[in-house]
Amino acid sequence: MKSITIAKPFEEVLAALNGLDRLFVVGCGTCTTMTRTGGVDQVEEMRERLQEAGKRVTGARVIPTACDDLTGPFLKESGQAISAADAIVSLSCALGVHRLGLTGGRPVIPAVNTVFIGVEETPGVFKEVCAQCGQCLLGETAGICPITACHKGLVNGPCGGTNNGRCEVDKDKDCAAEPSHRAAAAFDAIFVRGGGGDGSQFQGSPGIRQVRGDVRGGPAEGDGPHQVPGAH
Repeated sequence: MKSITIAKPFEEVLAALNGLDRLFVVGCGTCTTMTRTGGVDQVEEMRERLQEAGKRVTGARVIPTACDDLTGPFLKESGQAISAADAIVSLSCALGVHRLGLTGGRPVIPAVNTVFIGVEETPGVFKEVCAQCGQCLLGETAGICPITACHKGLVNGPCGGTNNGRCEVDKDKDCAAEPSHRAAAAFDAIFVRGGGGDGSQFQGSPGIRQVRGDVRGGPAEGDGPHQVPGAH
C-alpha cells in the first residue's frame, strides 16, 4: 500500500517558487518512484525544467524513503547544496513534504499532489483503497472500504439502484456491497453495520479512483472510475 501522487502542473510549481531562485530538488525512492512521479528520472526532468525556466538548481537527490527518520541524515550529506538553496522542491508525497520541512532547514515546495492511499492492481495502475476518513469501518465490511469502493460513498449499501449485484453508476462493476457480503458469507458471518462512524468525515469525491504511473494533471471527469492516463 502506497501514497499515490500525481504531478502538479509545472506552471503551478513555478508560481509557488516566485522569488525563490536557487533550488534543491528531492525525490523519494519509495512511493513516488513506484508511481513515476518522483523517482530518479522525474527528479532529473524537474532539474532540467527548472533550469530552463531560469532557476539555479544547487543539487538534487532521491532519498530512499522521504517520510522516515533517515531523511535528516540523508539531507545532511547534501548540506552544502541545501544551504546554498532558497527552497527545496519536493517530489514526494505529503508525508515526505512534512518530514523535509522538519529536517531540511529550508521552505519546501511540493511538486506533486497526494491523492489517495492505494495498491498496485497491475504494473503502473494504482487503485484507491483508503480515504483516511478517520472512521474506519473495515472490521464491519469484511476489509473492503465502502467509501472508496462505492461510487456514491455509501457505507451501508446496496442502494436502491443496484441491479443484479451491479453498480447503478458503472454497470460494468459489482456493487461495492457485494464483495463484502461474499466475504462475510465465506467467514460464516452476518454483514450488519453497527453503530459508530457513518463516513461523514470523508471530505472528497466518493467512488473508485485509479491512477496510472507517470501522470500529468488531475483526475479525468466522468461518472466512472477516475482514470488518469500517463502522458509522455
